[in-house]
Amino acid sequence: MGKIKLDIPHTLPADEAKKRVEALFNYWGRKYGVKATWANDVANYAGKVMGISFDGQLSVLTGKISGEAADPGFLLRGQATKYINEKFGKYLDPKKTLEDLSKDD
Repeated sequence: MGKIKLDIPHTLPADEAKKRVEALFNYWGRKYGVKATWANDVANYAGKVMGISFDGQLSVLTGKISGEAADPGFLLRGQATKYINEKFGKYLDPKKTLEDLSKDD
């Protein structure tokens, strides 16, 4: 199966961005059973989100989150990409605190 490239910009310090990405994986873990393992600033993750296989790797970098995810195929690619970008956009929004994010989900 192919991969979807992830390049999600952010304006947070890298350590704050990592905390927020960890919070997002915790949300996905509670809601969908996605598991993430971290080695420094690189996460390997696996599971299903909304019934779609969600496996891949990402790196938390200064100014962006970069990585790849399993491509769910032509019919679901747009929906999956939109969902991923919306969730990361929400969690990397500097106007929201981690506390705000935990209340929202």
